[in-house]
Amino acid sequence: MPHLPVSIRSRLTLAVRHALFAGLLTGGPLLLAMPLTHATASEQVRNYVIPAGPLDQALNLFASQAGILLSADARLTIGKRSPGLNGDYAVDEGLANLLAGTGLRAHSTGGDYVLEVAMDGGDALELQSTTVRGVQLTDTTEGTGSYTTGETSTATKLNLSLRETPQSISVMTRQRIEDENLTSIETLLDRTPGISVQNIGSGRYDISSRGYSIDNFQLDGIPTALDVVSQNTPQLQADMVIYDRVEVLRGATGLLTGAGEPSGTINLIRKKPTHEFKGHVAAGVGNWDRYRTEFDLSGALIETGNLRGRFVGAYEEGGTHIDHYEQKKTVLYGVLEADLSDQTSLTLGLDYQNTDPRGTSGSGLPLFYSNGEQTKFAPSKNAAARWSRNETDVYNTFMTLEHRLADDWALTLSANHMYGKRDFSGADASWGFPDKATGEGVMLYGGAGQARQKQTGADIQIQGAFEMLGRRHDLVVGANWSEYENQHEPNNDDIEGRSINIYTWDNLTAATSAAEKLMDYDGWQKQYGSYAALRLKPLDDVAVIIGARVSNYKYQLSQIYSVPAFTQNNSVTNMQESGVVTPYAGIVYDINDTHSVYASYTSIFKPQSERDRTGATLAPREGDNYEVGLKSEFFSGRLNSAIALYQIRQDNLAEAEPGQTVPGTFPLQAAYRAVSGAKTEGIDIELAGELATGWQVSASYNYSSTEDAQGERIRTTFPRQMAKVWNTYRLPGEWNKLTIGGGINWQDRIYYNATTWQLPGINLEGEQKSYAVVNLMASYDFSDHLSTTLNLNNLFDREYLQGLDSTFHTGIYAPTRNLMVSTKYNF
Repeated sequence: MPHLPVSIRSRLTLAVRHALFAGLLTGGPLLLAMPLTHATASEQVRNYVIPAGPLDQALNLFASQAGILLSADARLTIGKRSPGLNGDYAVDEGLANLLAGTGLRAHSTGGDYVLEVAMDGGDALELQSTTVRGVQLTDTTEGTGSYTTGETSTATKLNLSLRETPQSISVMTRQRIEDENLTSIETLLDRTPGISVQNIGSGRYDISSRGYSIDNFQLDGIPTALDVVSQNTPQLQADMVIYDRVEVLRGATGLLTGAGEPSGTINLIRKKPTHEFKGHVAAGVGNWDRYRTEFDLSGALIETGNLRGRFVGAYEEGGTHIDHYEQKKTVLYGVLEADLSDQTSLTLGLDYQNTDPRGTSGSGLPLFYSNGEQTKFAPSKNAAARWSRNETDVYNTFMTLEHRLADDWALTLSANHMYGKRDFSGADASWGFPDKATGEGVMLYGGAGQARQKQTGADIQIQGAFEMLGRRHDLVVGANWSEYENQHEPNNDDIEGRSINIYTWDNLTAATSAAEKLMDYDGWQKQYGSYAALRLKPLDDVAVIIGARVSNYKYQLSQIYSVPAFTQNNSVTNMQESGVVTPYAGIVYDINDTHSVYASYTSIFKPQSERDRTGATLAPREGDNYEVGLKSEFFSGRLNSAIALYQIRQDNLAEAEPGQTVPGTFPLQAAYRAVSGAKTEGIDIELAGELATGWQVSASYNYSSTEDAQGERIRTTFPRQMAKVWNTYRLPGEWNKLTIGGGINWQDRIYYNATTWQLPGINLEGEQKSYAVVNLMASYDFSDHLSTTLNLNNLFDREYLQGLDSTFHTGIYAPTRNLMVSTKYNF
């Protein structure tokens, strides 16, 4: 065997040290550091199921399950494969089997292990290496069993660890998705740190962070537009079966996304094909006659492994906690990945989702009685007719072409095309203010229509590392482009033209017939820009990231009414901005191998259509995010924590100028002026990852308060405080086939005050008081292939509103206590 070089630049830490804390199921904050205890895991016999495959992946899985620290020069495992492991083994025996035929052995040093080159005669060549902070986890989370990730590029396109990223970012991993049975995007975001999910209608959600709605979604890093007004929002109906993880970046994100609110971005990252064959089938059943089945098959399609594929599908149907509201959806996903050469790879894929619910409500239940008091209904109450429907079909086609250049540089081209259609018809008893004693006074309105949208986005970038002044630095330069078109054609129909008694209505009424088209609501948006980010390392323990984006933006929205009575409301809105610069700056200082402090400035802009007294369009609204924080990583990055303090400032907010109009308009339009605007201040605290062997945890606390220029609190329907805890623990020893888990979601009071012309002289105050929801799970492995998981949500059957719709004065109750039992068979 050839002699390997003695001078080693770095090594990769492949697993974690065993056991440090006592157990936790639904407990409170987990942010206090505790002393580490070392366990002699080498003598324990455990059951291992590790598939054959790349050696580094097999060792990573083994070390994680065994609870040992295994260190190695990363180059020792390159190109090597392991035969895998299946059965009961002690650590030494298991490592020997995993390393069979590789020419390597694991040497024990005081309970830890070092990977060495085995020499003839049983000796070993021990390599000298420098112990450095290494990241054993990669960006892909599937198969790691972890609640954290090794790297992310959502913030800057640079592949950085969470600790190296000078912004607040949370990752919902594949293991977290499966443990909590988070099959839909809204349930996943509801469990995500710092995110508020407001349900304002069946399938309609307001997703918020740091006091503002999130209007930037990404698919594999490609920005997509979100049109909440037309309710044509396929991103908010995404099923999680096709995704590896969801990365949520909080704060202003203008470097990569262009226009938007200073709230954050949500990046949905799809599963990728694997080199080795793997797959599963699963089926679940729950109360309200809910059923779900899914499959996932992945592996090489030819013997060389240069062509790989993955095919995923899911079907779900059943009732909900709301009477007459039923859901049905179908999901299909296929992707091919080909190595065109040693340097070039191509990925092509398609995903499709059909969602076809019945008994859907466009809004919710009336929130106030006619005397101004807040209503109280059973959580199962439905304001919609039984036949109401809102069917959507969404198609995504996507591709990625990557060419690896010399010296670790790579050129990547990615694109995504989305086509969505929505057909809806329905009737709602949501409108009005019922008499508290009789239930009379609610109008039943209905309508039908359709919406179509298509959007295309593309991104091209080149990134890599370079040497300057004796140090290694990172650079990414790129450009992205997106086009979005939306056509929305609602019909207006007053179903039966009658008032409804909200107490006695049985949700039966005549279905809507072909009605006159109310309007054409057509919009388009075009955005393109170039960006760059440079990560400099002036010192070993200091990293400085500077970057900027130059954006060009065009937008048009036309509302043309077909009904003569409304044609005076016709309007066409145009917005255009060119050469808008959004800078980015961040600095990270490594205090030691565990802790880093950082500071960052990020920005974003939002074009406005309002004009001033001269007729000029106001400058874009600007959002600036200032943030400082402390980030830490433990056990080679398998546990991450973060504490951040931030302030967001909004400038150029449009404010009506009293007595002034826009010249040349008829009818006269009010003139506006740009003023310094709102300010948000807050704190984010988060802990995620493996706290001890077999113990995964996610715990967070978030505080956010937004005030206007006069110091008055605004956005009060967004909770000021939230705390979310979830963790699982695989029992040791003879009970190691059982995993138990649980968590709690808490948020404080939300509210709003309003007046309405229907109730003159009455001040309306809608609120949802603070509440906590407890969820539990248990999973049992019957064999190496078969397992069953039980998820119990809302253990104490807490009744609460999922959101307050201050526009239509309605609300929807959250799901009551519910149970789902799922069985999974792994190939």
